[in-house]
Amino acid sequence: MITIARPEKAEGESKGNITTSLSKGKRMGISPAAFAAVGAGLAAIGAGIGIGVLGGGVAQAIARQPEAKNSVQMVMYILMAIIEGTALFAMVIAFLALNKC
Repeated sequence: MITIARPEKAEGESKGNITTSLSKGKRMGISPAAFAAVGAGLAAIGAGIGIGVLGGGVAQAIARQPEAKNSVQMVMYILMAIIEGTALFAMVIAFLALNKC
């Protein structure tokens, strides 16, 4: 059986404080801007992957049924807008979180 011991709280540490006794009350050296940049980068990468997968699926669908090209393209444009909107929303949230820090 594996047991996990909880670290003891340092003196003066409250429940709402994120720091643990391992860091002895010192903040980590990573700036909030770095976290916002990583969040925005992940949103952009996710959107790129999503549109790439969508484009590949549309190319295969049109190759299999050329007569359905117009309806497939319409659905593709709608899905691309949804993907881009989601990525933009994620980037805005990342930068809003930066302003809260």
